[in-house]
Amino acid sequence: MSINLGFVIAEFNRDLTYQMELLGKEHAEFLGAEVKDKILVPGVYDMPLAIKKFCEQDDIDAVVTIGAVIEGSTEHDEIVVQHASRKITDLSLEYNKPVTLGIAGPGMTRMEAHERIDYAKRAVEAAVKLVQRL
Repeated sequence: MSINLGFVIAEFNRDLTYQMELLGKEHAEFLGAEVKDKILVPGVYDMPLAIKKFCEQDDIDAVVTIGAVIEGSTEHDEIVVQHASRKITDLSLEYNKPVTLGIAGPGMTRMEAHERIDYAKRAVEAAVKLVQRL
């Protein structure tokens, strides 16, 4: 059984999310899954609508989110990730489809973000495992 993934990727911090996207795609191929489609959104906070679109498609088995939220001088990064992750979970449950969290942050520096590009790989692995097991 081939597993079709949809990637929702934040353009904000694109230098990081591009590396995450490549690593995620490579790991999907390694696991025998295919990245069927991808949607680029401005930032992590903007992901839910794109996720919903993929959840409504029968040819997408799971959705992988890819983003990096860097710590700023305010608590904005925490608010962004908290609200986005809550809605991501809600959509997964509403559509009965795996939506995995490949978002690094909040509270990390740019250097720490570079060390966490493997979050995309983990999210792909979780998506594939959930499709296989559910």
